[in-house]
Amino acid sequence: MPGFEDSYVGKVRKLVGDQVLIIPATRAVLLDERQGILLIRRRDNGQWGFPAGAIELGDSVFDCLKREVKEETGLDVISATPFAIYSESRFAFTNMYGDTYQLFSVAFRVDEWEGALVTETDETIDARFFPLDALPELPAHYHETMDDLQKFDGRLILK
Repeated sequence: MPGFEDSYVGKVRKLVGDQVLIIPATRAVLLDERQGILLIRRRDNGQWGFPAGAIELGDSVFDCLKREVKEETGLDVISATPFAIYSESRFAFTNMYGDTYQLFSVAFRVDEWEGALVTETDETIDARFFPLDALPELPAHYHETMDDLQKFDGRLILK
């Protein structure tokens, strides 16, 4: 797996320095048969969140979703439904390296997947399904994503 410097975002960041970048990305929500939600614990900052990541050159949005889920969980996405797009300026953030981004993120409900869950990868230090009433600490935007999935009625939610 290439490092950050070799990724599309890493290459663009090197060219533009500390300017704010708009980054297209995907976010995956997987629910198990008991309605537990899959979360990964990131290796770089130790935070829990959904499998997610930026689109690479040549990726479709679905390619990105499948790649990120595979890299972070070992699972293969078979089918998924987009339910929300997050693009408002309030979705800007500064990462632990001081780089500022505004995300353009498509959230997907993963409807079908196969494979065995891998709990540790190059990008994660843990991955597991949590009951909705026993979640670890999560950034607010992940709670918003879960709320939006509950509200999803077949019409894409745009924010």
